[in-house]
Amino acid sequence: MKSNKTDGVVRFTVSVPRDLAKQLDQMTNEKGYDNRSLAVSDMIRAGLVEHRQNLGNQEIAGTITLVYDHHKQHVQATLTDIQHDHHEVIISTLHVHLDHNNCLEVLVVRGGAATIKRIADELIAAKGVKHGKLTVTSSGAATAARKLPVALRVEFRARSSLAASSGPPSRCPPRTSC
Repeated sequence: MKSNKTDGVVRFTVSVPRDLAKQLDQMTNEKGYDNRSLAVSDMIRAGLVEHRQNLGNQEIAGTITLVYDHHKQHVQATLTDIQHDHHEVIISTLHVHLDHNNCLEVLVVRGGAATIKRIADELIAAKGVKHGKLTVTSSGAATAARKLPVALRVEFRARSSLAASSGPPSRCPPRTSC
């Protein structure tokens, strides 16, 4: 494995069957990547996010999407109770009326992977929910702080601590940090 110290890129060789390489090239072109390396890098990132989802102590961000019939007895109350029980990791919600009977809710979440998975499972399993899905990505917390200049990193940490301990500054919208 060769490392290029000027730009932080590591080059390595991967051998794959010819048909798989053709499929990779086709996908690379269809998705508009400039080259295979960018496509493979994105696939590696996606695989790492999925892997982190299975680790209980890694922070993740994502969405929990639910479709339910709001006429089903107690479904809205059940979903609201579960959401209130986990307000510390539910950042925002969106509620949409799909038709006369069906509603779509999208919850934006951020927290420990095991906690997020447990909340998603509880919401999706609630009686009256027709369909649900947890979609996760990296929270970006570690990489965002590492790439900022020192002065900004300190401010980022200070604001993160302030938001965690005493709520967001008054100029910020509720449940967000500036």
